[in-house]
Amino acid sequence: MRTLVVYESMYGNAESIARVIGEELGQLGTVDVLNVDDAPLILDEFDLLVVGGPTHVFGLTRPQTREDALSWTGSATVTTRLGLREWLDRISSSNAICRAATFGTRADKPRWLTGSAARAARRRLRREGFTMIGKPGDFKVTGMLGPLAPGETDRARAWARELAATVAAVG
Repeated sequence: MRTLVVYESMYGNAESIARVIGEELGQLGTVDVLNVDDAPLILDEFDLLVVGGPTHVFGLTRPQTREDALSWTGSATVTTRLGLREWLDRISSSNAICRAATFGTRADKPRWLTGSAARAARRRLRREGFTMIGKPGDFKVTGMLGPLAPGETDRARAWARELAATVAAVG
């Protein structure tokens, strides 16, 4: 089984979650963990796609929110060229059995106050014909720049193990 984990990350929090997820999904077979800047647009060779990124203004980043994120730090962000929103608009897969799951990072506040990049990405993938599995994973950061809230790496590991169990169960 071949899995692709694609992340967008401003300050490294979503990247950390993606790498933990990739480690756990390694039990299913080969896993590629890629920054969206480097991710392929044709996904025919993958059996499972996992995508995630930061929540900005209730959903996926936009060019303006990425520009704002850059201005808050004065240094380069992890993802520099392409946002997850734009990547999802460009991908294609003729693999009718390709399953997908989504995750995101968001402020440590109730979801109705922050929104969820994971849920926004899930809607887009479903519209593209991907079979969605598992619940969207939302992982919390302590402030606008992070770091991840205590225990979130462990939660991401557990989420990925549940995802792997679901994939193994459905074959």
